[in-house]
Order: sequence, then structure tokens, then C-alpha cells
Amino acid sequence: MKSTICGRANRLLNLGLKTSAVALAVSISTVSYAQEAAEASDEAAVEENGEIIVTGLRYGLATSINTKREELSIVEAVSAEDIGKLPDVSIAESIARLPGLTAQRVNGRAQVISIRGLAPDFSTTLLNGRQQASSGDNRAVEFDQYPSELLSSVVVYKTPDASISGMGLAGTADLRTVRPLEFGRRAFAVNLRGEVNSGSKLNSDVRNYGGRFSASYIDQNEAGTLGWAVGFAHLDAPSQNRHYKAYNYETFCCGQENRITPAAARSSSFLTGQEIFAYSRLNKRDAAIGILEWQPDDRTHVTADLYYSTFKQRETMRGAQWFSNVWADNQTFANVTTTDVGGTSVGVTGSNTGVAPIIRNDYNTRKDDLFSAGLNGEFDMTDRLSFLADLSYSRNKRDESITETYAGFGCCVTSANQNNNRTFDTIGWDINGLLNGQFPTYSEGLNYADASRVSLGDRAPWGGWGHDGQTKEPHVKEEVYSIDLGFQYDLDGFFDSIDAGLNFTSRDKTKRVDEYDLMLKNGRLQTLVGSDFLVSPTSLGYAGFGEVLSVNLRDAIPQYYDRITFINNDTYDKAWGINEEVLTFRAKATINSGNLRGNIGVQVVNQRQSSSGSAINQTQSPTQVVAVNKSKSYTDILPSLNLVYDLGGGHRLRLAAAKVLARPRMDEMRANFTPSFGNPCGGSPPCVPGQTVNPWSASGGNPDLEPWRAKAIDLAYEWYLGKASYISIAGFYKDLDNYIYTQRQQFDFTGLPLPPTASNIPAGVIISPIGQINQPANGKGGSIKGIEISAALEFGKLTSALDGFGFIGSYSYTKSNLRPTASTNPTTVQATRIPGLSGTVYNLTGYFEKWGFQARASYRYRSAFKGEVTQLFAVRGLTEILADDQLDAQVGYTFQEGSSLAGLGVLLQVNNLTDSPYRTRLGVDGGGPRTTDGSFLPETYEKYGRQFLFGINYRF
Repeated sequence: MKSTICGRANRLLNLGLKTSAVALAVSISTVSYAQEAAEASDEAAVEENGEIIVTGLRYGLATSINTKREELSIVEAVSAEDIGKLPDVSIAESIARLPGLTAQRVNGRAQVISIRGLAPDFSTTLLNGRQQASSGDNRAVEFDQYPSELLSSVVVYKTPDASISGMGLAGTADLRTVRPLEFGRRAFAVNLRGEVNSGSKLNSDVRNYGGRFSASYIDQNEAGTLGWAVGFAHLDAPSQNRHYKAYNYETFCCGQENRITPAAARSSSFLTGQEIFAYSRLNKRDAAIGILEWQPDDRTHVTADLYYSTFKQRETMRGAQWFSNVWADNQTFANVTTTDVGGTSVGVTGSNTGVAPIIRNDYNTRKDDLFSAGLNGEFDMTDRLSFLADLSYSRNKRDESITETYAGFGCCVTSANQNNNRTFDTIGWDINGLLNGQFPTYSEGLNYADASRVSLGDRAPWGGWGHDGQTKEPHVKEEVYSIDLGFQYDLDGFFDSIDAGLNFTSRDKTKRVDEYDLMLKNGRLQTLVGSDFLVSPTSLGYAGFGEVLSVNLRDAIPQYYDRITFINNDTYDKAWGINEEVLTFRAKATINSGNLRGNIGVQVVNQRQSSSGSAINQTQSPTQVVAVNKSKSYTDILPSLNLVYDLGGGHRLRLAAAKVLARPRMDEMRANFTPSFGNPCGGSPPCVPGQTVNPWSASGGNPDLEPWRAKAIDLAYEWYLGKASYISIAGFYKDLDNYIYTQRQQFDFTGLPLPPTASNIPAGVIISPIGQINQPANGKGGSIKGIEISAALEFGKLTSALDGFGFIGSYSYTKSNLRPTASTNPTTVQATRIPGLSGTVYNLTGYFEKWGFQARASYRYRSAFKGEVTQLFAVRGLTEILADDQLDAQVGYTFQEGSSLAGLGVLLQVNNLTDSPYRTRLGVDGGGPRTTDGSFLPETYEKYGRQFLFGINYRF
């Protein structure tokens, strides 16, 4: 029987993968254990039995390339040596450099991954071949929960294999841990890093330095029948974020433009709101693995895996926000200068009188708790027949608390007249920097750090917000249970083996958001903050604003605020539960005939889905909330084919074809809906007795959603020039049968009581229960296609003078005609794009490794794309993220054999070397304010600073 990893991962290796990847991959320090055998030589490659053995970074690269070469599916791979050489915060940073993959930065960190231009929800993430639960709102796994130190390798499958249940439409990322028996010997490694963010602390009570520690131990008994591995990784990482956001741009009319001087500027567009926030975060993660592997004889192989991580985040934010809008009472724009932006005149400098900035103090926490367990057995029943069984469980739980409070200049009143609660200022502005990719500059007239003048309280214009702060607490829990059973029978001839089996997976996910208003004690009277609850003021000087009052919010909230439970229609709409039970029957034949290898197979997938939620009937007073439960089932047949033809001389051709699917977003499957009732008889001509009217309408989720389905074909050419050198050109085409987007559908409102307003409909008019609902629905599909070029080259193959130097790079171009909208307007349709799609993505890495020295610089770029982010009120939404890039670099040295410090390595690393900004624009797709020539105006501008790490590692 062929060697296996576990569960579905067993069958991945059964495709013919015969590699030392696992032995190499266990390295969880900066330097691979596999390097030990070669460190007696000063060279990065040695000759053994006539074969060139590549070591060090190139050894890790060679292992990844070997995985790519030997797999029957089209894959990308990264080994622990690659990860260890650039010790990232999470595995996301590492796999984001693979061809065709991109990462979305969230608070400066790579968090979610898109494969081939499709949103993260189109992909599946496995750990040792088993599906993982997500703490996100949907299916996408947040990779920063997986420390790179504890993973041996990652294989990203771009084409499906019939033996793997739950593969994604875009691709599947399989995260793998070590197998101690295959590693074959005792090893212990420790890794220690210190890190600091560039610049001074943004908030004085949150440090900007931290550290990381990891340790791993691998061993086995003398007989080599029982092996074990344990590992632990601790992360204490700070991050900082200088944040600016523009709300909107507006041209004023109707007499309000008279508040603008000089008169020549009155027809210009003006920025009408802004915020300047300083974020400081502490991210703490503790993760551990435990692996037990038992192989008492050649016929029995049992492996048990445990993985646990807890990720805690604490975020402190302080800053100022205000409206700059002459529609507001008392506001004027003076001394305005303008400039031409895309044919539109924009007010870029001036002073704004009558402004009352809101001083914000926010405190947010989040805890993610991930646990995964698996038990795998492989048993040879005869010389040809084997039985495979795998049991697994994965649970992910997220608890968040998001709190914001408001303050402003002046004290201490409360009044029905909102302006009596506000002290007005004159603020100068210069947004030339914003229009040119930098922070704008402001100058205020009042001291917003003066604790004797700045008080807590609602300062919002136009009547205020009705509360002095608020807290929202999202709670998400997902559990995945799975059993996988199968048989494999080895053959002689064209087909090398056949295997068949079934997989049953149950997935439960629930979400709710608890909400609270914060009201100042003593009847919401504006209140000064005592010195016991103050910390040093926070400077917003990076945007010219000066300092703002900084409150220790954790201690101040119980002292100054009453917390009042807040419930409205959205509260019920954010609460839902989804259960899925998926039964997959599979069969596959593996081809091994001369130069031709591959597999052909089929899956029959039956899914039963049920959704629980609420009918939120606001047509009644008070609002009636009625539980709703709906279910649906469907069956799909998914054939797949993977072929590899060896042309000789390292040249290979690959062809893959398959039907694939991705299950719908869970928040879109919610059974919630909110009905409305209109009066169609209020116009002309009037309704008459006997006439049927349809006054019901609604918005909500859709528990009847079916998956995204597609047909996919891939073609690739690969040329393997050496163990650590290759060139690949691949093209793909996916024809999506459908796509899910919001549509207007027919809906049956039977069972809902008629509201009191139904009396306005004349007697004798028939009120139909059939109405319309705006909800996600399966609609017209389209295609997505692309080309991927990747290469790795050891320059020493060109000339010995460059021995030790090398290059790794990839370029991807993706295009789609998917237009997820029901609009018939050609302009709107052309402007709408799918989330996660960047047309151009490329990664470049240059390295040097010789005599124990290592140096590496990596640059990655992705063009503008539509990304999903957390927006106001803890709601997920879409924004237009502009082109994003990042440069990372590191240097290190490992002491060689013969030195008293042999086995010790030192490392210096700088992430985000160029301090690349994160930028968005106003609007999504074709929406948002635009200039005369059609250009868009900037919205968010953030800078995270550079991250410096210095570390040591030791292994023996």
C-alpha cells in the first residue's frame, strides 16, 4: 500500500506523490532540520551518489516544486522551509505569494485568500485533508488563526480530485502538519522572535513591541512503530494604523452655496465629512498541535491529530470625526482654493467655520477559539485491497465586543436643542495630499485634549444620535463533524488503482449580535472625565490635527455609562442558524501507463440544508417576530479528469476538466425576512371591487439557495530545469452555470396577519398573499478565465559566479464577464464585478543563500478589487480596494558544523519595508461620486508602518 497522511489527505498522496516533503516540512524554526545533513559543507548543494542534493532555502523550494511535479492535479505548494525562511505572522502571508493566489490585508495583516480571482467563499480550507470550521460570518477561513511554525506544508489544489470531498469551486488549500514516523528521528527546535513597529506609539497605553516563541518536539520508539510530535507557538504581536476616511464629495445649490467664499469656488465639489483615527492593537495567539502515529506492521497505520488555537485581539482607537457641510447650521467655507481633478473643480484648501468635531474613544475585543481533531486508520486487507477510515471534528467560535463613545468641546449641558450641546470651531483643511496618495492636513482652533473643557456626550449634528455610545457584540459558532470511509484496490495495467467510498459531513453555524446603547448617567448630562480614567492624549499629527482626549474606556464605562439593551429589526435580522448535511459518494480510477498518468472520477453529492431565522413583521405594532424554519435538498453529479503527459527532458503537459460547485454564503441562506405592506389603491385609477391587488413586499435571505455551479477546464505546460528550478505556463476557464446576487422574486406571505393599514384598501378588493421580495437568488452565470506564469531559477545554473543567487516569480492575469446584477442597464451591468477579482497579480522574490548566509526580498502586487470588509454597525459590506503592494525582506546567518554554535541561527526581518498604504475609493463598481472624466475620488487612506523582527532559533 502507498504511504498516506490521513483521511482525505491519504488519497492525495496516493496519487503517486513520493516525496520527502514531510520530512523536510516539519521544520518549524527558520532553518529546516533537513538542512542538517548538508551543513558540514560550505556550499548550498552537495553531491551524493552522483545526485545533486539541494539544501537550505533551495531544499525547501525543491520540495515544493517536487510536489507540484508529482501531483496529478494542478497544484501550488509551499514547504516549511519556505515558510520558515520568511517567518510570517500566519500561513496566509506565505501562500499569498503562490501563483494565482492573493491575500486581502485586514488591519495590516493578510487574513483571507482568493484563488484565481474568486472570492474566498469559493474556496475550501482543509487541515490534513479535513474541512475546517470558520469563525467568519460565512465559509471563508481566516488564515491568521494558523501559525506557520506549526504547519509542515500547504498544497493548494487548483483542479479537483474525485477522492477529496468538499473541494471548492475556485480551489482547495490543504494545510498539513508533520508525520513523525515519516520524519524518522528525534528532533527538537525552538524559535524566539522580538518585534517592534516603526515610529512611536499611537496610543500611549498600548505598546508597539511584542514577540513570538515556538517549540516543537518529534520522536519515536526504537522499533519505529510509534511516533509522536508536539508543538506550541505563541504570538504577541502589536500593530498600529494611522487611519483617514473621507465621507463624500458634494456640490451645493439652492442658496447654500452662498456660504462659500470666494464666489468663484461656489460651483466646486467639497469634501463633506471626514474622520482621523489612531488605532493600536495587540494580537495574542496561542496554538498547539499533538500528533500520534502508530504503524505496528505493514498492514496497519493509524494517526491521531489534535490542533488548538486561541486568538485574542484588543484594539484601542482614538480620534476625531466631523461633517464639513454648508447644509448644517452655522457652517461656512472661507478662503477656498480649488484645483481641477479629472475635469471637475474640487475645493482643496480653505477654512470651515461652525464645526463641532466628535471626539471618539473606542475599545474593541475579539476572541477566536479553534479546535480540530481527527482519527485516521488505513488497513491492508490483502496485498491489493485496503480500507480507509477517517473521523474528524472542527469547531470555531468567535466572540467580539465593539464599543464606541462620543465626546466634544464644552461642558456640561443637555438640551432639546442639539446646538446648545455643541461648541463650534473653525478648522482649516488642505486635501491636496489625499488627492495625491498621502494624508490630508487639518488645523483646529480648539484644544481637544483639554480635560477641563472636553466632555463625554452626544455631539452629532442634525439632532444627535440619541445615545452617548454603543456596544455591539457579535457571536459566531460553527461546528463540522465528518466521517469518511473508502476502499482502494491496486491494479496492474492502464489503471494503477481504483478507490471508492463515501463521506458524510454535518455543518452547523449560528450567529447573533447583542446590541447596547450607552447612556451617560444623571440624565445624559455632559460629563467631564476624571483624571483616574485618563491617559496621555493621542496625537493625530500625521494629519495635522493635534491631540485629542484619551480615555481608559475599559474602566470608564461602568463609572460613567448605563448600558441599555437595544433591539430593533436589524437585531433579529442578524440572528440566524444554518445546518447542512452533505453525503458524498465517490469513485476514482488512477491512470499510470508509460508517460501518461492521471485520474478519472466522479462524485455524487447530496446536500440537505436547513435555515432558521425570523419573520420580522413591522407592519404590526409592536413588531411581531415569528420563528421561521425552512429546508431544501439537492443532488449534484461532479465528474473530474486530471491527465499528465511526460514529454521527456523535464517537459510536461497537463489537462484537467471537471464540474465543480461552491455552496452559498451562509448569511444569504438565512430564513429571515422583513415584510412591508403598501396601498396600491391610493392612486389613479382607483381599485374596484373584485380586483386583486398585491400589496405585500419584503427583503431578506433565501434558505432555498442552491450552490454556484461551474464547468472548468485547465491546460498547463511545465518545464523542470532542476530540483529548485522550473517554468510553468497555465491557462484556465470556468463557465459558471449560475451566480448568486440580489433579485426581486415572487414570495408567498400566507400566514401573516393583515396590518391595520389594510383598512385603507376599499371593501371588495381582493388582497393576494403573493407579493415580491428582494433576496439573494441563483441567477445568470458567466465565465472567468486567466493565465498564470510562474518560474523559479537558480542563477548558479547560468554561471558559477552567481552560485547561491536565485529568483522566484509569478504573474497572473484574470478576466471575468460575470455581472452579478439583475440590472438591464448596459452601463450598470458593465460596471459590476465579482468580489475578490484582481485583474493583475504578480509576486517577485530574489534570494541569496551560501556559506550559512541567507538573504531574501519578496514583493507582491495586486490590482484594484472589490473586497468584503466590516463596516458600520458590525455589518459586512463591500468596498473598492485600490491597488495594493507589499515588500518584505530578511537576512540571516546559521552557524555551520565545526562551530561551537552549530545549529544556532539569527535573523533580521522587515515586513512592509516601503510602508505601503491601504487605500479605498468612494463607491463600489460604478457607484459613488465621480469627476467629469469618470474618475473616482479617494475614500480611505491608512498606513501601518514597518514591522521589524529580530530572532534566534536553535535545533538539535
